[in-house]
Amino acid sequence: MTRNPFFERSTLPYQLPPFAEIAVEHYLPAFERGMAEQLAEISAITAGEAEATFADTVVALERSGALLTRVSNVFFNLTSSDTNADIDAIEAEISPRLAAHWDAVHLDRELFARIESLYERRAELDLDAEGLRLVEQYYTRFVRSGARLDDDGRARLRELNGELAAAATEFKHNLLADTNAATVVVDTAEELAGLAPAAVAAAAENAQSLGHAGKWALSLQNVSNQPVLAELANRDVRQRVMEASLGRGLGENGNGRLAVRIAALRAERARLLGYSDHAAYEVENQTAKTTAAVEEMLGRLVAPAVANAEREAAELTTAMQSGTGGRDAELHSWDWQYWSEKVRAEQFSIDLEALRPYFELERVLHDGVFFAAELAYGITIQERTDLIGYHPEVRVFEVFDADGTALGLFLGDFFARPSKRGGAWMNELVSQSRLHGTSAVVVNNLNIVKPPKGEPALLTWDNVRTLFHEFGHALHGLFSDVQYPFFSGTDVPRDFVEFPSQVNEMWMTHPEVLSHYAKHIETGDPMPADLLDRVAAADRFGTGFRTTEYLAATLLDWAWHRTPDPTALTDVDPETFEAEALQKAGIAIQAIPPRYRTSYFAHIFAGGYAAGYYSYIWSEVLDADTVDWFTDNTAPLREKGETFRRTLLSRGGSVDPLEAFASFRGRAPEIDPLLIRRGLHS
Repeated sequence: MTRNPFFERSTLPYQLPPFAEIAVEHYLPAFERGMAEQLAEISAITAGEAEATFADTVVALERSGALLTRVSNVFFNLTSSDTNADIDAIEAEISPRLAAHWDAVHLDRELFARIESLYERRAELDLDAEGLRLVEQYYTRFVRSGARLDDDGRARLRELNGELAAAATEFKHNLLADTNAATVVVDTAEELAGLAPAAVAAAAENAQSLGHAGKWALSLQNVSNQPVLAELANRDVRQRVMEASLGRGLGENGNGRLAVRIAALRAERARLLGYSDHAAYEVENQTAKTTAAVEEMLGRLVAPAVANAEREAAELTTAMQSGTGGRDAELHSWDWQYWSEKVRAEQFSIDLEALRPYFELERVLHDGVFFAAELAYGITIQERTDLIGYHPEVRVFEVFDADGTALGLFLGDFFARPSKRGGAWMNELVSQSRLHGTSAVVVNNLNIVKPPKGEPALLTWDNVRTLFHEFGHALHGLFSDVQYPFFSGTDVPRDFVEFPSQVNEMWMTHPEVLSHYAKHIETGDPMPADLLDRVAAADRFGTGFRTTEYLAATLLDWAWHRTPDPTALTDVDPETFEAEALQKAGIAIQAIPPRYRTSYFAHIFAGGYAAGYYSYIWSEVLDADTVDWFTDNTAPLREKGETFRRTLLSRGGSVDPLEAFASFRGRAPEIDPLLIRRGLHS
């Protein structure tokens, strides 16, 4: 075997992983050595007979596991971004072994005794605020990981964690296979009427690459409502696309059944750890703190959201029946987006397809996303063509502060491919830490449909929003300025992590930013001022649908994880459970399926959002309030940006998140701006 590049720190700028040297055979040995090294480091910590100190216990823990961190960051980005059969096999093997490894750490009695001793003496340790919080957070993490359980409880917890790790990996692998298998193939270009010529050409190339030469293939994204539904004029094809989307993972051995097992295992684990259910366990460590707080907020939103959606449905039904649908036509889920765009176009005189030439990827990225960051924070960004990523399509950019100081690297992986899971996300390949002397290396993954070779990538309005959103996560990582990696960047509560990324969406419609990037791909002419205004107004159209679709997924997540008795899930049919949960929550609308159904809800069954999908709307309360602050004209925009960066973005998890919010806002968050934004106020 060649030299394993993970065994040493990368010598590339910012410790960018040496992707050109990494081969599939390097991962498993690096994981194995990394776990062994960290356990040896922990043995050295617990071998000391003297009373625990902050330096020899907590700081030593922060220094431990360097090799394991290096390989984990690269590998688990790859499992989502560019997987294959070999990577899947390694993940299936290593995930339960990693779960066992972390159990070995968190259930180490001697290690916990040292942490508990420091926690009890924390007021006497003369620590700074970040060090004090680190002791408190380590103590909390170990307790929540089972450190107080007896031997029988520890043994069962190890079994549960191993089973859950394996099941989550299986769910993720199944989902990618199910999504690829659900690709809709049509025989003629005429069946794709309504799509732009470039999109039809891309579908032909997609079919060719999938072995369907002479046909056209529409690959699915990991949401219920596929973006292509807004444009396809052929109702039968729309129905095929929607049914293919909603049907993923169903069947006796599909992801639906696997989700039931995952929910039951989580319910048992929560009971073992002393909680009423998994939601109570998860929320305790979030800014929400209690299930009652989450349910109180969701309860305020459901009725007005459904009322708005029903009004929208009536409007769309009228349009459909007076259009090509016929007088007796019934609005179905595969009709909603198509007729919504028809009504939107009529009300605001906007053809979304005609907008695409104004949203070319390179211009949106450089003159929109990067320009907004320079406007608000003073940073500049330059592409580094001499540095390579983990896939030929990945691009590397160097980020500089206003004074020219280097901040870190940003990697952009923008296009969809069969080896990439659906959705969009940010990962850290290297986390900022003054303890380690590291700057951030972050990656954004999107799933923009790749244009035919030689053609520009023209984005949808939703693509533009996603590009701004994910770069908000990237800035959270790049601006991190903490001592300890425990708190770096986006290592904050789940119901807070979406807040900075949602705030960054504000720039997509900010007049100075929008006018800077929205220029026609052929003529270079800026989007006409009246069209800019209509785009901003149209962006508020359909909030009833969007809120209801999101809340349905949120309440479905909540129902799966508010089950107190794992045996109650023994013979549950996932589709029946789903239908009953939505009906009970008052959000069952036939034409608006949840944004994710159980069988492809990767956020909660293969990711970190279990009992946490509410986080997006919870964070949006903070976001809407912050946008009001950014735009109240009480200080120059650049000054506002610097305040937001200094008091919140740079602090990571080193301070209480809501205290960080109050430090720049001057008060606790208020929900009214959100209610107004989404049309939910009375």
